[in-house]
Amino acid sequence: MYTSRKKIHKDKDVEPTEFEESVAQAFFDLENSNQDLKSDLKDLYINSAVQIDVSGSWKAVVIHVPYRLRKAFRKVHAKLVRELEKKFSGKDVILIATRRILRPPKKGSAVQRPRSRTLTAVHEAMLEDIVLPAEIVGKRTRYRIDGSKIMKVFLKAISSRPFPQFTGSLLERRLCLSTQLRRHRDVLFNFQVL
Repeated sequence: MYTSRKKIHKDKDVEPTEFEESVAQAFFDLENSNQDLKSDLKDLYINSAVQIDVSGSWKAVVIHVPYRLRKAFRKVHAKLVRELEKKFSGKDVILIATRRILRPPKKGSAVQRPRSRTLTAVHEAMLEDIVLPAEIVGKRTRYRIDGSKIMKVFLKAISSRPFPQFTGSLLERRLCLSTQLRRHRDVLFNFQVL
């Protein structure tokens, strides 16, 4: 029997949390009820889902999807996010591909790590995933005397869907807090009129 458990694949057979079960159930319901998304969602699944408090009562749902399925998710991104935001009312839904950061190779080692697995490349790709309905056309980093950074990201709107600027800037900071290099960075999003 096909159930919502097929819509979430965790590493090493870890049991999904209650919230992840609810997100998987939402995917399953969308596949069964929405005829536009049925064929597209048939082979798609998620790795994990987290609910993040952005500020006060404002929340965001971050859904981690497998890296190999990111192109398939991007094809249906606009419809999928719109439908998931209806199911999780009052919350922004953001899809992020699961990427892995590898540590630098030891001195004298002949092994090279791929550029896509460096800390900087992973954070840049996460930033592109966060602003996905829009396209990044420019970035400016301002360094302050106290060592903190402000990154201004200039966006070009592709779809008519409004981008949640407040959620995007706080979410990027929360997701990158685990690393030492990105600790004191704020991100500001600006839309350019072209």
